[in-house]
Amino acid sequence: MGVLASAGLLAAGMLTTAGPAQAADPEFTLGGPAETALHPYPATGSPQKASLGLTVTNPSEDEENGAFEGEYTVRFDFGKLAGVADVAFGEDGGADCERTGTTAVCNDYGIRPGLSTLAELEVTAARGSEEGDSGTIEVTAEAEGATFRPFTAHVSIGGPDLSMKPLPFRTELKPGDTQPVPVTFTNNGTRAARGVLLTLRHTRGLAFTERYQNCEYSEDDGGMGSPGAWTTALCAFPGSFEPGATYTLAEPPVLRATDRAFYDTLIFRINEDDTDARAAQRAGAHFSPGKGATLSLGKAPAVRSADLEPGDNQQEADFRTTNTADFAAYGSQAGGKAGDTVDVTLGFRNRGPAWIGYIRSGEDVATVDFTVPDGSRVVSKPDICRGVTKDGGYLEDQTNARRYFCSTPMSVREDADFALPFRLKIVTVEVGAIGAVVVRNTHLQAPALPFDPVPANNRANVELNGEDTGAARGQSGSGGSTDTGGGSGSAGGSGGSGSASGSGGSGSVSGGASSSGTSGSGGSGGALASTGTVALGASAAALAALVAGGVLFTVSRRRAAR
Repeated sequence: MGVLASAGLLAAGMLTTAGPAQAADPEFTLGGPAETALHPYPATGSPQKASLGLTVTNPSEDEENGAFEGEYTVRFDFGKLAGVADVAFGEDGGADCERTGTTAVCNDYGIRPGLSTLAELEVTAARGSEEGDSGTIEVTAEAEGATFRPFTAHVSIGGPDLSMKPLPFRTELKPGDTQPVPVTFTNNGTRAARGVLLTLRHTRGLAFTERYQNCEYSEDDGGMGSPGAWTTALCAFPGSFEPGATYTLAEPPVLRATDRAFYDTLIFRINEDDTDARAAQRAGAHFSPGKGATLSLGKAPAVRSADLEPGDNQQEADFRTTNTADFAAYGSQAGGKAGDTVDVTLGFRNRGPAWIGYIRSGEDVATVDFTVPDGSRVVSKPDICRGVTKDGGYLEDQTNARRYFCSTPMSVREDADFALPFRLKIVTVEVGAIGAVVVRNTHLQAPALPFDPVPANNRANVELNGEDTGAARGQSGSGGSTDTGGGSGSAGGSGGSGSASGSGGSGSVSGGASSSGTSGSGGSGGALASTGTVALGASAAALAALVAGGVLFTVSRRRAAR
């Protein structure tokens, strides 16, 4: 709280020594690219522009109530760029800015949680500037009731321009197929790069046949809903990589389509090797060094600077491997008296061999379609499940649905157990009441799973008060549950565990993954265990999209009504 605001409250008698502690002012962080390199001023024609996007970060994780609602002022000081670069405001940002000489003042209102665009600057080399000239842009901000961390952007003339070459991959594969990855890049810039960092990032169905000692490795979810969906290798090469020269790996690493391959992607990227590049590619993940041979490139002396054209540092390739995945549904048995509640776990297990990941479309892989047994109603369900009408249509009132659609995330591992805990209340005892569990395509009109060779086990049942359950034996209380259907074993699976607790639609999840979802007409996401079962509780946290390397790729999730 600002000094003036505090004084006003004291004058009004609203602050006392016995009152509650006041919340600290929020702190926001100004940011952008730490270093920007410009093409030198040309002998003829106009100078080439570079975009410099400036941002502000609100650290609050509360999407509904974490926004800052006040006005704030941003100040730019371009004075240290005089004779080095010319700066203008671009289309994004700058509409409420007033510039005077080498300074500018911008006013805005409200900062939502997360990262927001502050302004876009268009920067060009100044007439008369020379190779190696440099300067800075100083950015500060202020607001009543908030503080801001300032930001300094460094701008220089000239630099390396590492451009990655596309490779002629075979993209239609069979499990076990291998091919070399002869990574090749050229420095199209005006200076040498002092060391380079090669990023090799691939999805779960691909693997390199060796892990190299000058590379470090990590696995992450990558926003796909499955642990280990992506593997990243960061390979460091010291030395100097000269302007105009092309470099190729001396012995290309070999890429293999594994037994679990289906739809897969390889991303390969080159950066000058420095602390900022490594931090961006690591994205906070834990990396472990390889123990194999050493990848090698040529070497020579030079100076480091920012990349003149960072947009061409990366190439990607998509692969389709002929393979299948067997999704086997399972249900439960439970029993009790009228008025009892019983817990049932239903879902499916992927018996492999393939993992399924819809990387480009971001669509859900499959839907579990559950019909509630007669004589019962749902009192607790996973958040990712939404009630629908008997025919699968939109249902406004979710309190007494007779049918539920529960969609997976955009990937399902080869060892996944997609477990869905429901709590049912027995309203009337109907011996042998059956509710169907079907794992199907997300489109109700085309239910077949295109990758599943065994459609016969896509269906199972939830049975209440069968002859061998509690009602037939006169059991009372909360009831029991036993797996039935396509899966074998108990709902706990093997190699992992998960549980959901709570009632009335809220619960907690354990087992190494989380789930999220929405109710209504839209689809919803979830999470899968790396091994064994994860029971998807109703209030599990949403899984954040993590993309390594400062946005190596972008996934747009389409949430169409199912």
